Amino acid sequence: MSTLDLPDPRPERTAPTPAGRIEHPGAADPAATADVAIVGLGYVGLPTALAYHHAGQRVIAFDISPQRRSAIARHDVDLLASDHRRLHRAMDDPQFELVDDPEQLRRARAVIVCVPTPVDRHLVPDLTPLRSACETLVEQTVPGQLLMLTSTTYVGCTEDLLVRPLRRRGLVAGEDIHVAFSAERIDPGSAAVRTEEVPRVVAGATPSCTSAAQRVLAAYAERVHPVPSLAVAEMTKLLENTFRAVNIALVNEFADICGSLGLEVTDVIDAAATKPYGFMPFRPGPGVGGHCIPCDPHYLLWQLRRDRVDAPMISTAMQQIAARPTRVVERIRDVLSRHGMGMPGARVLVSGVTYKPDVADLRESPALEILQRLIEAGVVVAFADPYVPIATLPNGVDLLRVEDPTAFSPDLVLLHTAHTGVDTSWIPDSTLVLDATYGAHALPNRVAL
Repeated sequence: MSTLDLPDPRPERTAPTPAGRIEHPGAADPAATADVAIVGLGYVGLPTALAYHHAGQRVIAFDISPQRRSAIARHDVDLLASDHRRLHRAMDDPQFELVDDPEQLRRARAVIVCVPTPVDRHLVPDLTPLRSACETLVEQTVPGQLLMLTSTTYVGCTEDLLVRPLRRRGLVAGEDIHVAFSAERIDPGSAAVRTEEVPRVVAGATPSCTSAAQRVLAAYAERVHPVPSLAVAEMTKLLENTFRAVNIALVNEFADICGSLGLEVTDVIDAAATKPYGFMPFRPGPGVGGHCIPCDPHYLLWQLRRDRVDAPMISTAMQQIAARPTRVVERIRDVLSRHGMGMPGARVLVSGVTYKPDVADLRESPALEILQRLIEAGVVVAFADPYVPIATLPNGVDLLRVEDPTAFSPDLVLLHTAHTGVDTSWIPDSTLVLDATYGAHALPNRVAL
């Protein structure tokens, strides 16, 4: 069994460690019984834990939610097929421990935090899960461990939530303990790139912390890219997702422009993408969901407001992204009106409600706001999605999916999420189709969003 080998952060302890192991001088048992503990087993944490186990590491998988732990134990979780195979092997291996006791984190050589960092309804960062996780780490950690944050957050967060609280407890980063930041890079539902192939950007609070973090990440990641400071590592993730947000807002606007000119925006994008340099294709849609793009840039904007710094391009992009579901509802109103129907009493079926194809993830999905706004306008709504049996709208209303869309007899079908293999041949030629996927060109009564 291969194990991690962390350098001791305390310079006075220079005795070499056995090859392949992390020296763990602060634990009651000097030989730690786990290599890595993963805190938070969601869309990021669980694949990360499975990647470490697949690489031969002894893993503690920690989550405070009994429902989540039960779902993992039943294998009832939304994972790629390859990760489901890893989960089956892991659950049969005593070297993979699913736990809820935070004291178990003391047994690991490295503890990696993978909890969500959402925003509230006012688009203000909600640091509650991350603060709670960091408080637990500060309370439970033992000298010699590596503590690493991966949750996307504001610049300076690792210093605020780990380095300073640890120092107040008498543990100095780089002297008594290792502290690092390496933002997650998980793409739920995408098998195009294996978890191990995605490079990890990392920095530590000190050079020795960076070295320790590199070794932990290299236990499963094929490429690790160190950067000069915690702040650089934190800002890198904010740039990645802000870049995507700005470009998605731009391409959505371009789609509206092309529509007004009678052009198919996908034809324009495909043509522009033939340029081998200076252009990266983004695709328009009904809005942006998931944990990253709708949330992460707001952490940067929130921090900049504190410092009285303007970021007009980012602010405008995020406003456009937030307004996109309203744009979809307005287009539904327009299409119905052109065919002599008003919103009250009209029957609209939303096809696909997850935020991206081929996942069961409803986080921040624009479909939820679209459905709620349609109901508020008097529309009779339904949805069909093979991944989602029930959808909870922002106002708390639960909708059950329709099992037979034809029985609903919609006046209009909104194509929201194009899951692989979903059949749209049931849609009658007479039914109006608003295509927010921009891909269903063959449907006879189709108009693009």
